[in-house]
Amino acid sequence: METDHADPARAGRLHHVELYASDLDASIAFWGWLLGELGYEEKSDWEAGRSWINGPTYVVLVQADASDRPFDRRAAGLNHLAFHAASREQVDELAAGVRERDDATLLYGDRHPFAGGYYALYCEDPEGLKVEVVGPDADGTESGSG
Repeated sequence: METDHADPARAGRLHHVELYASDLDASIAFWGWLLGELGYEEKSDWEAGRSWINGPTYVVLVQADASDRPFDRRAAGLNHLAFHAASREQVDELAAGVRERDDATLLYGDRHPFAGGYYALYCEDPEGLKVEVVGPDADGTESGSG
């Protein structure tokens, strides 16, 4: 039976990330698509949120309370989330998918896929959170991350 409790063998690794959304439906549409493409499966679904899991790590999306403070990734706090891609082809496919979506914005399109000096996708989710998907080097090893 799988639980959400800590696993000492994975000490120091990411357990989960919880994101709050002002427009839950829009965020679910984007994150459901992206995480599905990255191999996550739906974990839980409830009125005020949804979660997806991939191995021991999961992402939670929750409806935020009304606020007059919009998210600003350039302010103190979280700037972006970065994920591993299976291949450079997957990075390219995700970039094409983002370009077709109305709920996400491709960032640094004029420098894609080397905007950060390595092969990666950069985009913003419906809330303005930057998302990075890092592809392997040409030889199949992991690229750097920033």
